[in-house]
Amino acid sequence: MCVIIHGHKVKGNVIDFETRCTHYHKEIDRIAIKFYCCNIYYPCFECHKEHGCDNPKVWPKELFNHKAILCGGCGNELTINEYYACNSTCPVCFAAFNPGCSLHKEFYFEV
Repeated sequence: MCVIIHGHKVKGNVIDFETRCTHYHKEIDRIAIKFYCCNIYYPCFECHKEHGCDNPKVWPKELFNHKAILCGGCGNELTINEYYACNSTCPVCFAAFNPGCSLHKEFYFEV
């Protein structure tokens, strides 16, 4: 499944226009992550596993200045460094992000 959210293609089991999916759908689950391996936004690593490429790769640290996080609240794209520094809040629309996402960072970013 693929939807356009704030002008960006988001692939996976998306259930609303703030990027929530069948795996993560709490109020604060409102980001999508652009996967380094296929350059496509997915709501979570489970969606990528089910609908993504067959060659998952994480963002290397030297590319943390690239925009790879999509706020489902307003469509703002954050770099990985901005995402790490934002204290789980979009710097543009101030929508809360799920701080628990950091528990899965090894699926997205080099640690």
